[in-house]
Amino acid sequence: MTVDAYDAGGHDAGDYDPRAFPPFAVTVDLAVFTVRDGELQVLLIERGQEPYKGARALPGGFVLPDESAGRAARRELAEETGLSARTTAALHLEQLRTYSDPDRDPRMRVVSVAYTALVPDVPEPRGGGDAAHAQWMPYGGHGPLAFDHDRILADAHERIGAKLEYTCLATAFCPAEFTLGELRQVYETVWGVELDRPNFRRKVLTTPGFVEAVAGGARLTSGRGKPAALYRAGPANALHPPLLRPEGRHTP
Repeated sequence: MTVDAYDAGGHDAGDYDPRAFPPFAVTVDLAVFTVRDGELQVLLIERGQEPYKGARALPGGFVLPDESAGRAARRELAEETGLSARTTAALHLEQLRTYSDPDRDPRMRVVSVAYTALVPDVPEPRGGGDAAHAQWMPYGGHGPLAFDHDRILADAHERIGAKLEYTCLATAFCPAEFTLGELRQVYETVWGVELDRPNFRRKVLTTPGFVEAVAGGARLTSGRGKPAALYRAGPANALHPPLLRPEGRHTP
C-alpha cells in the first residue's frame, strides 16, 4: 500500500469517516486601513444580525463551499460595504493569520482567516448584506468590537506598521509632489509616534530610490523659514535599508 493510502495519523485512508469529526465553519475577516484627514482610519461595519447585533465589527463572513478564502474576502468586502467589485479587486489584501480559539464565536466552532490592507484613495462605503452600516472610523476611537475583532485589528495594525518599514507604500498617501514633512506625517499617523525630523530626513534621502527631488520645486509650509523642497516617489518598491520605527516611542 502506498503512503498516499494513509492519512496524516498513519491510519488506512479507507477507514476515514468524516462523521467522526465535528463540523465547523470557516470565515474571513478584513482589517482595511487608510489615512484620511490626517489620521489613521479603519473600515468598520455595524452588524445587522445576531450575535452582536448593532455592534461594530470588521467586514467579513462565511467562506462558501465553492470558493477560496481570498475570493470570499473580496466578495464579503463588496457585499458588506457597498464598495464596487472593481475597487475590491484592486486592493492588495495580505493574509494576516488564522484565528481558531474554540469559543471565539457564540454560534458554533468558527475558524477565521484574517486579511489586512493599507490603501490610499478609498471611496465612501455603505452597508449591505449582513451589515446595517459601514464607515471609515479613526483607529482606536471606535470602542469595543464584536467577536475577537479587537485582537485581529491590533495584529493588523502591527502588520501595516511593519509594511511601512520595508516598502515605499507611504508615498502613495502623499500628493504627486510632496515635502518630506508630508511624508513624515504619514509615518507618524500610521505608527502613532513623533519622529525626529533631521533623522527622518537623513534616512529618507540616503535610501536609494525612495524619493526623487523635483527640480526647482518648493512649497511654503505653515512653519517659518524658506520654502520646503519638493519630492516625488522614486523607482524603488522596497527600502534598503529599512526605515525602522524608533523603539520605545510608540504612543498608547
